[in-house]
Amino acid sequence: MQLSNRIRQAGASGTVKVSQTVRELESRGKEVFELATGEPDFDTPDYVKKAAHDAALRGETRYTEVGGTAQLRDAIASKLRSENGVQCEPGNIVVGTGAKQLIFNALLATVNRGDEVLVVPPYWVSYPEIVRISEGRPLAINCTAGSGFKLTATQLDNHITSRTRWLILNSPCNPTGAVYSEAELRDLAEVLRSYPDVAVMCDDVYEKIVFDSHRFATMAGVAPDLDDRTLTVNGVSKAFAMTGWRIGYASGPTDLIAAMVKLQGQSTTNPSSISQAAALAALTGPRGFLEEWRLTYQRRRDLVGDRLSEIPGLSAILPEGAFYFFVDCKGLLGRKTPDGRILETDRIVCEFLLDTACVAVVPGSAFGCPGHFRLCFAKSDEMLDRACASILVAINSLE
Repeated sequence: MQLSNRIRQAGASGTVKVSQTVRELESRGKEVFELATGEPDFDTPDYVKKAAHDAALRGETRYTEVGGTAQLRDAIASKLRSENGVQCEPGNIVVGTGAKQLIFNALLATVNRGDEVLVVPPYWVSYPEIVRISEGRPLAINCTAGSGFKLTATQLDNHITSRTRWLILNSPCNPTGAVYSEAELRDLAEVLRSYPDVAVMCDDVYEKIVFDSHRFATMAGVAPDLDDRTLTVNGVSKAFAMTGWRIGYASGPTDLIAAMVKLQGQSTTNPSSISQAAALAALTGPRGFLEEWRLTYQRRRDLVGDRLSEIPGLSAILPEGAFYFFVDCKGLLGRKTPDGRILETDRIVCEFLLDTACVAVVPGSAFGCPGHFRLCFAKSDEMLDRACASILVAINSLE
């Protein structure tokens, strides 16, 4: 069967690939410390599950509006206004089958062949691949640990060209946990004001997971004058432990939202009616548990940070948000395993950790930053403690 050039150019998801390997190992009875998949280990709140059950019993099992029910879009608009300072109405909102679909729809609806989309390594694995499928060109602006893996205004200004159509920002960031402050977003907005043809997409899906004194901010709230070219993407998957329900949402200018709805109408049509009922309950129901979960994540972050500091050859910046460590493993490169294999790349390091320590992590090269790996700490304290101990034993076996 002939395959299209666009799909040939796209790579497979690095995170999905590792997760599939783990499932295969577990199906054969092998115990694996699964620190690769990025999802909460909490269960979906009972009141959310009940709302879905009640909706099904009421017969809310048919097609809805393509872009989401009126009730859910109204609740999303209210949430964005009250919590994030984003001035929007239900007409500015679209609901999709996860935030990933909405990012895909936005880029496919706006990017022409050869258009450039600015991404910031380390980036979420799907950004450049979605750009390529859209026949655009992902242009990486490399950031370093010295800058907290965050884009500066000077870097942004130096990389915008006449072909630039989008800047994608992710805060809190997957995989680094970097959180952009209001001041940092204002600096970036000041650059964007000089380039009226460049839009900005803010992926805010980890919004509720921010640590210490850091505070969440988003571009549409910080720079409302850029509303006509800002798309805010979010969802219920990470905050409310609803990854499998597949509900994301986006807010943006009405012409872009209409184009995204048109595309969705020709692909998946509406998101699940039952999942939409669950998302409505999540966004309008009790929130006290979110702070409890955040504190649990912060405790786990500190636990893993302490353990990693004791492992030779590894180092990591303490994440400001999300639930990942982006671990520098360059200190292991060139070393030899007990069976004589040389750890030449971060991918081989990750294979070694899976084979020897039974710990699954994702190579940093999948995020555009070789020499690292991503470790998810949204796991039990016991698993994290045992996994880090296993990593230490494995690394101490190297020559």
